[in-house]
Amino acid sequence: MKIVISGYGKMGRMVDRVLSERGIVCAGRSENIQEFDKALARECVCIDFTVPDAFRANYRFLAENFKAVVVGTTGWGDIKDEVCGYFEKCGTPMIYASNFSVGVNVLFAAADYLSSMLGKAGGYSPYILEMHHCHKLDAPSGTAKSLEAIVDRNMGVKADVQAVRCGEIPGIHTVGFEGAVDRITLRHEAFSREGFASGAVDAALMTEGLEGVHEFRDLLFEKIGGKI
Repeated sequence: MKIVISGYGKMGRMVDRVLSERGIVCAGRSENIQEFDKALARECVCIDFTVPDAFRANYRFLAENFKAVVVGTTGWGDIKDEVCGYFEKCGTPMIYASNFSVGVNVLFAAADYLSSMLGKAGGYSPYILEMHHCHKLDAPSGTAKSLEAIVDRNMGVKADVQAVRCGEIPGIHTVGFEGAVDRITLRHEAFSREGFASGAVDAALMTEGLEGVHEFRDLLFEKIGGKI
């Protein structure tokens, strides 16, 4: 498999390192993917870790030209239906995620279970706190929004969501359930960007023989069991 990296910032470089460690060919590294050779693109899976504005400008090019696409960029949820529909129209497989960390996706499952139980029990108020490095442009994070959707669906109330941008924090997400006599918390802390990059490479490998548009956590739980 040949992989192209769209966006060569800190995440792009980490993806490059993971590819090298796994012996997977990196066929290109691009800061402007629309300048990439279209003939070569048809042989490649593109892993996109850019910024929201760049992905919005590039998604049509990605769908029209690449063999498959893995999207790690967040901050485009308002055009999700448009993006997914365009990939479907072009017949280009796409895997997207608010977070490609296996641990975070297990956090999603744990939050789903707890919020479902507490929603039925009653008497608890949910909150979500996310902390990231000062360079992250979207706030709240895509991961926090995914957690919010899970909790809101199960408890029928809007979780209070707070975002912190400071220093070089790779990513910390806390989901809390505050009751009158106790508190339950779930917390995931990334030590580095490696988990995100490794999961994105796993997703790229999953595109072999895949059709359609998929969220990473659905494919992951098909592989390891469980559901979300």
